Amino acid sequence: MAALNRHDAAAMDTLMHFPHVRIAGGVVTVYQQSGNNPMDLFERLRKQDGWHHSAWNETRLVQSSPAKAHYAVRYTRYREDGSVIGIYDSLYVLSLLGGAWKIQSRSSFGP
Repeated sequence: MAALNRHDAAAMDTLMHFPHVRIAGGVVTVYQQSGNNPMDLFERLRKQDGWHHSAWNETRLVQSSPAKAHYAVRYTRYREDGSVIGIYDSLYVLSLLGGAWKIQSRSSFGP
């Protein structure tokens, strides 16, 4: 979340395995490699809703194996004045590949 709030795409990429799958708004997007994570989403959120930052409300492990874990997460998007834009639920799939646990895919009810 810290990398996201800094709009640090390179730092976000270090937390993801590629290809990386994102399901949101009825669209399935596959980011084939590092550097494909579009940062324009956050610029659009700022223009549309006044988005300033996001914060985790909950991260809960719901299933796991020695090489994969499913986390139900909830986060809130805020404006600079602290008012809430929305609270969103997602499912994150983390995989152990190449000796590193990273996010392999996300399915979000947020935009």
